[in-house]
Amino acid sequence: MTTTHHPETLPEKTPKRAALASFMGSAVEYYDFFLFGAAAALIFPHVFFPSDNEAALVMSFATFGFAYIARPVGAVILGHFGDRIGRQRVLMFTLVLMGLSTFVIGCLPTFSTIGWAAPVLLVICRLLQGLSAAGEQAGASSLTLEHSPDDQRAFYTSWTLTGTQGGLILASLVMIPFMALPDEAKFSWGWRVPFWLSAAVVVVAYFIRRQLHETPQFTEAKNAGTIARMPLVPLLRDHWRDVLRVILCAFIAAVSTVFANLALAYGKQVGLDADLTLWLVVAANVVALGSQPLFGRLADRVGRKPVFIYGALSSAVLMPFYMLSMSQGNHVLTFALAIATFSFGYAAANAVWPSFYGEMFSTQVRFSGMAIGTQLGFLMAGFAPSIVTALGGVRDGGWTVISVFTAVICLIAAGAALTARETKDVPTELLGQPVPAPARELVTH
Repeated sequence: MTTTHHPETLPEKTPKRAALASFMGSAVEYYDFFLFGAAAALIFPHVFFPSDNEAALVMSFATFGFAYIARPVGAVILGHFGDRIGRQRVLMFTLVLMGLSTFVIGCLPTFSTIGWAAPVLLVICRLLQGLSAAGEQAGASSLTLEHSPDDQRAFYTSWTLTGTQGGLILASLVMIPFMALPDEAKFSWGWRVPFWLSAAVVVVAYFIRRQLHETPQFTEAKNAGTIARMPLVPLLRDHWRDVLRVILCAFIAAVSTVFANLALAYGKQVGLDADLTLWLVVAANVVALGSQPLFGRLADRVGRKPVFIYGALSSAVLMPFYMLSMSQGNHVLTFALAIATFSFGYAAANAVWPSFYGEMFSTQVRFSGMAIGTQLGFLMAGFAPSIVTALGGVRDGGWTVISVFTAVICLIAAGAALTARETKDVPTELLGQPVPAPARELVTH
């Protein structure tokens, strides 16, 4: 049989369709995921816990963090099946699971109705969200990377993370009118509606994603019989350094949770209206919709490492100015610094990590390597709000605690990135190889 030669599979690459499917899927997944984060800061301390104080806020942020406990477990499970049966099937499953668990959250009884069973049920739903999210970004990034031309992988894969920004924007925009309701309506039925609306957007993304076929590269490997029966074994044997590197680089995601969740609580403490803090998040993410693909283009020209490291270091430098501006009463300045910190700082690292991490691994273990590495690293992001809150980050003067925490995790991520190999010029079929030498290319032809 000669039907699996490389020349026959190359025309099957559909980078634009893959980028669109990844964008839409990520937007839906992270609408649900970030909706929970906003509610954890502004709603859940009132409705799922016995008192509305700092302790309730810490517990509420802890429920937000529980998803990040489920994510490493989900990464192993979904990564295994993503590398065994294909990226597309697993991505369909993650989409449905996220939509169902989010809809159920909107139906949960409150603490005043069933007591401590209410936050327990909330945690269960959050764990299911985490299980789903564990496979979404790694799967979508793997799928888009393998559909992309060699010289545009960073650009096309950046749309996966741009989709997460779209989801965050949608979640914030949906929350804003309901946050403006009178407290009685807001804390009874108003907060539930955004969670119920998840069902509608899941249906749209489902039909878009189901039309995308499996990647040519994975199909070739499957037809050739080179798919690993247990992808975790070659991953830990041949790529353990890359997994560790991704874990430490993925600490950078804590910048996003500090910006989008913790800053909501800190802004409230220093006197900013809740709807204004939500608009800060919306504005920064709207600009990031445009800046992240540009950073992807830049990474295809100058490399993944310099763009990622710039994003990490600029986040560390700009965060204290943004947090301090919240208490200065100058809203224009606060908006400008929010956009600078997120859209032109963190967005650089956020745009490039799907290609940066994915190119460390071969086709046989790419889904597992990205999923496990990122989800272990994302534990820092998940518990950042509760850790920093417990350290006094939402009290008066807490901007210093938030800024120091951000600087530490950014420096760790930048340091890990420095140890990585630059892969922008490595052909897709040679990614994950120890040395992509010219001689190796000759052997493959």
